[in-house]
Amino acid sequence: MNPGDAQVNVLMLSPGFPDEMVWFTEGLAQVGATVFGVGEQPGGTLPRRCRDALDAYLQVPSLWDEDAIVERVLTEARAGNIRFARVECLWEPLMILAARLREALDVPGLTVAETVPFRDKEVMKTVLDEAGIRTPRHASCRDEAECRAAAERIGYPLIAKPIAGAGSADTHRVDDAADLDRVLPLIAHVEEISIEEFIEGREFTFDSVCADGDVLFHNISWYRPRPLIARTVEWTSPQTIALREPQMPPLEDGRAMGLAVLEALGFKTGFTHMEWFLTESGEAVFGEIGARPPGARSVEIMNVASDLDLYRGWAEAVCHGRFSQPIERRYNAAIIFKRAEGEGRIRVVEGLDTLMARIGQHVTAVDLLPVGSHRRNWKQTLMSDGHIVLRHPDLDTCMELADKVGTDLRLVAGEPATGAPA
Repeated sequence: MNPGDAQVNVLMLSPGFPDEMVWFTEGLAQVGATVFGVGEQPGGTLPRRCRDALDAYLQVPSLWDEDAIVERVLTEARAGNIRFARVECLWEPLMILAARLREALDVPGLTVAETVPFRDKEVMKTVLDEAGIRTPRHASCRDEAECRAAAERIGYPLIAKPIAGAGSADTHRVDDAADLDRVLPLIAHVEEISIEEFIEGREFTFDSVCADGDVLFHNISWYRPRPLIARTVEWTSPQTIALREPQMPPLEDGRAMGLAVLEALGFKTGFTHMEWFLTESGEAVFGEIGARPPGARSVEIMNVASDLDLYRGWAEAVCHGRFSQPIERRYNAAIIFKRAEGEGRIRVVEGLDTLMARIGQHVTAVDLLPVGSHRRNWKQTLMSDGHIVLRHPDLDTCMELADKVGTDLRLVAGEPATGAPA
């Protein structure tokens, strides 16, 4: 906080969950904000770093009862004579609640109407279609008949995924009508489905920190392999690489599209995370965008790539309208997620010592489940059974190092085979 900065009261929704929210809450405190948290967790169970960053905390029975939350917060604000300057939420499911609170408290930021295009993928793509941005052909469907009709109109292969959602959960590639028959029962629980053209190509991100409509920081990351494959093929070790040179010529159309998307959606202040495709022909095609940071430790690799603190940088942008840290893109930074082989508890980690002896000088973090831990359900979490973060100035070398983590490091679960050493 600079001596001339005004005092800023910030209402932070769910400051202790998911885990990354703690770091963003801490960032607000570091730039001098007075932070008021609202969440379901008892205050005493919040991580200490979170508790230390909060000036006050309101525990509520449920964050999903929006009417009750708005009424409770209004009552508390009036009783304490508190005037909020910002309402912040970086967790996708609570975006509409945050917008309702801004409207009720008369606080700047995304309104409900402005938030909907970030949550509803069909509205999102319709807005961008009208702005002349290349999106996959798409349709919103509420039942099997609508899905079948949309599939015939759009053509195969296609993607079926929830209209409102984050990540690749409940996302399926559909290659023909018979495949659609297989997929429809798997997504029957989803209220509204987006049926859209399947785009063949590499998948990248465009991430930004903005203040008052200005992009103060941006990043492009590369998913290896693309998330749909990572979510459906168990043996992969998914990677995300924050690229040292987001301005490289093959990515320029995607970067320009990212800026155009922010303008079309009227985004002004905060963190955004966009995904897009680069086809073999060099065409950039929009995927989707959230008015939030990426998950799965992607902010961490952005920090590692440029020796930044984006948690603090985001907080400075939303509270004071600036990003004062120097941005020096020194490295490509990769996070590699590991999945244990077998079922049950992890009994051995193979290859870590050898790997660290060879590439340890490039590794910035090792976070693997310890031996004895039960392996996680890889279909439910990209974080899987742990990860390694590494960096290198040269992209090809960074990719080679990341691939070595994928091939040379093994976590093995379950009982050893008969006669095999434990």
